[in-house]
Parts: sequence; C-alpha cells; structure tokens
Amino acid sequence: MIKFTSFGESHGVAVGGVIEGCPAGLAIDFQSIQEDLARRATGKASSESQRREPDEVEFLSGLLDGVTLGTPIAFMVRNTDARPEDYADLKDVFRPSHADFTYQAKYGIRDWRGGGRASARTMLPYVVAGAIAKQLLKQQGIEIHAEVKSIGGETDPAKISELLERCRAEDDTVGGIVHGSITGLPVGLGEPLDDKFQACLAKAMFTIPAVKGFEYGDGFAMASMRGSEANDLMSSQGAEQGGATWQSGKVEFLTNHSGGIQGGITNGEEVFFNVAFKPIPTLGRGNRHDVCALPRAVVIVEAMAALTSISFMP
Repeated sequence: MIKFTSFGESHGVAVGGVIEGCPAGLAIDFQSIQEDLARRATGKASSESQRREPDEVEFLSGLLDGVTLGTPIAFMVRNTDARPEDYADLKDVFRPSHADFTYQAKYGIRDWRGGGRASARTMLPYVVAGAIAKQLLKQQGIEIHAEVKSIGGETDPAKISELLERCRAEDDTVGGIVHGSITGLPVGLGEPLDDKFQACLAKAMFTIPAVKGFEYGDGFAMASMRGSEANDLMSSQGAEQGGATWQSGKVEFLTNHSGGIQGGITNGEEVFFNVAFKPIPTLGRGNRHDVCALPRAVVIVEAMAALTSISFMP
C-alpha cells in the first residue's frame, strides 16, 4: 500500500523521506508523530547519547490543512546539533565493527561524520513514516506494540538500570532484545514463497542498525520441541465434532506457537517476535553515543512492523 524512501546523513543538513501511496482523507495526528519522535530522541538519560536535537518534523508536500491529499508526502527533520568536527580524527581510521571499511571499499568514499548514512539517526524518518502507518492501521483495528525484553541478559528493571550505569562508567556498551507484537491482522496477509509475511518482517527489522537476530513465534525454542508440542491445534465454532473446517464456522487456535503466521501467511492470531541488538560498537567518551540501543530502538521496531503490515493491506 505504501512505498517509503528515506534520505539524509547523520551530520548532514537534515534527514527525511517521501511516502507514496498513502490514501487521501487521513487527518494526520501530528502530536502522535512527535510523541514517537520523542521516544526515539537522545539525551533523556545518562546512558543515552547527549546529542540534543528538537526533532521537529516539517512536512513539505502531500497535506492540506493536516489532511492527506493522496499525493506523495515529503518531510524532513533538520539536524541542529550536528558536530562533524568531533569525528575529524576518524577521516583516515576504520573503526572496528562499524561500516567505515565496507562503505569505503564499496563506494570509494565514505561520510566519516558520525557514520553518515550508516548512523542510527537515519532511522528517524522511518519513525515518522511508521507513525503515519500506525494511524492507518488503527483505523482497521490493528495495533502494534514493542518493549524491551532484556538488556545484557537481565530482565529486572532495577538490574538493567544498574547495568547501564556500570557500562557507562566503564566506557562500555551492552546489547539486548526487543519484543514486538501485532494484533488485529486479518487472515491471509503474505505471498508465498518470496514475500512471506515473516520474511518481509525480518527484512524490515534487519534494516535497523545493530540488529543481529530475529525470531517469530516460539522461534529458536521450537528447535528443541517435539511436533506434538509445537503444533497449534484448532477448534471450529459451530462444528458438531471432530476437526476444524472452514465451512463449519470460525476457526480458533488453541495455541500460538507459530506466532500468527503459517505458510508465510497470517492466520488471524497475534504476530509476535523478538529482535536482538548487538552492543553499540562505539566505545569510550570521545563521541556522543548510547550505552545501549534498546530504549530508543523500541519505537523504531514498532515503525518497521507498521510499515511491513501496511505494505500487505489491500
């Protein structure tokens, strides 16, 4: 339904994007967009990058009095606290586990200012597009939610807070897992074989910098289960007895080990998944960076799930 193209670099003039395919007549909730941008914003805690950006979105086209026209929606968010001079000593240095070397090898040139196009800031436009996608999905009863599941193997909020402060004091970083869910999806989204719903969802999540793993449903745990444990049994309302059939009534699943997807196609149950983030590779106090990507990445996971879901909607 929606095609999205982003642009910009971390320390350039601005980052932004163009949304094509958004239907006319949607009254945009601008406050909701800014709230999502605030969830992604830096500087809220000592464990986060202290780069201070207002992140105010400017819409350039596609809207009239806050209502979509059905034409391409162009927007941008200006970079007001960029400090490219902080990275001047990295012009001729390849940082470990960054994209410095691979960009240089591929293009023969790279933007050394904070990682340029490889920076996590380039995901900001996806948050804006995802917020609009969430508004469209909500009209159809579809909700998307994500939250931090664990950081550094810890799940207790107090222990996580202690871990983040310890890493900051030691000039170190830590990774973790974000849990996401999509509820209200209709049956039948997904195209075998190349465009399975979970394949497109995984691709979207791997677009996010620092993501190293993805699983949906019971995921890797199913590798140690038996078929009798992993199968999602069904019942059918209206059936006199026996197995579930489409003709006998509404099919209900008694379990959801499959995570709402079977054969690459949504089955109407909740789609749930986990996204693993590596520790941020930038270490030390020389540059502004997060101790952990997860707190600010949650809203990005939601955005990518929304953009994936809306792309399958008729």
